[in-house]
Amino acid sequence: MPDIVVRHIDEQMAERIKALARERRWSINEVILHALRYGLGLSPGDVFSELLLEPGDIAHLTGAWDAEEQAAFQEALAALAQASPSSLADAATRQASQRSETF
Repeated sequence: MPDIVVRHIDEQMAERIKALARERRWSINEVILHALRYGLGLSPGDVFSELLLEPGDIAHLTGAWDAEEQAAFQEALAALAQASPSSLADAATRQASQRSETF
């Protein structure tokens, strides 16, 4: 494969490339290749679009969940939202003591 040198990258673009590489745990080369593929119309979708998702949207972590998985997750979140902090702390303490008893 040929190597291509890109000159005159401004500081803002360089920082954005580095930030994407850190966020995705990709090499800088991988970020640039994906950006070029998308920019040149060689990518089936916007590989950077997940950065525009709503906060709390979990689809970008490992893919998308099916409807049943998403419903179960939302149900669990609703239950946690209604639980009192002290009951959650008590449950965590019980679990920790049970784990230490098994060793």
